[in-house]
Amino acid sequence: MSLLIVIPARYGSTRLPGKPLREIAGVPMLLRTARNAQAAADSLSDAEVVVATDDVRIEAFCAEHDLPCVMTSAELATGSDRALAATNALDPNGTRIDRIVNLQGDAPFTPAEHIIRVARELSRDGADAATAYVQLDWDALDALRAHKRTVPFSGTTLIEGTDGFAVWFSKTIIPAIRGEAAHRDQPLSPVKRHIGLYGYRREVLAAYAALPESHYERLEGLEQLRLLEAGYRMACARVERPRISLGGIDTQADIDLAERLIAEHGDPFYVEMANG
Repeated sequence: MSLLIVIPARYGSTRLPGKPLREIAGVPMLLRTARNAQAAADSLSDAEVVVATDDVRIEAFCAEHDLPCVMTSAELATGSDRALAATNALDPNGTRIDRIVNLQGDAPFTPAEHIIRVARELSRDGADAATAYVQLDWDALDALRAHKRTVPFSGTTLIEGTDGFAVWFSKTIIPAIRGEAAHRDQPLSPVKRHIGLYGYRREVLAAYAALPESHYERLEGLEQLRLLEAGYRMACARVERPRISLGGIDTQADIDLAERLIAEHGDPFYVEMANG
């Protein structure tokens, strides 16, 4: 059995139409994401990559850049639904693929190492799903707060239990920190910024897709809350903060921020090409 890294790439974003094909510092977002996914697959002996889309423009882009692509219905509500549809299209009998990593097409700065960690977390005892996070230092937390003053629904944080499984996710910065000044002598804040990718056991993803939208999923706009509200366990992997540390690209403001960070720190896309 094998692992499938699926990149859901929907063209019709309401806040940023044509989002997967938007360029960041001259490189299309989807190409950045796919390059990282393929690097991860190359390091995992049993993995393959596919883009799952609903639009012929993205399909044509994938053909131009030699990216495996599966067309899926435009009616699918979430990236996880699209990941399951792609899995079923590639392995309709369920005999080849048993684990799925869902790497959103709007997460172009997720390094291959993060994808690998999430894939491996699926082997943890009791894990139905897996995800990753970066623990923020105080400067990064202050920057996230400043960013959210203008783009409040950009960036997700999480609470991790002592057992290493997720307790909650929110578009609000959690936890609140009472008496924060007393905590700032520590190098890291208690805030964990979620990385926009997930791993699932195939049967769990199928069960998730059959569930109705949950209450807090609807309020927060976070599909992973459906799993938690249904009682599934999501393992968390702490990963190192990359040079360009951003969650999903949701708005033009996110693209502008990404380009400012690239100008300051260099472009990981070209660094990885040189190293690869």
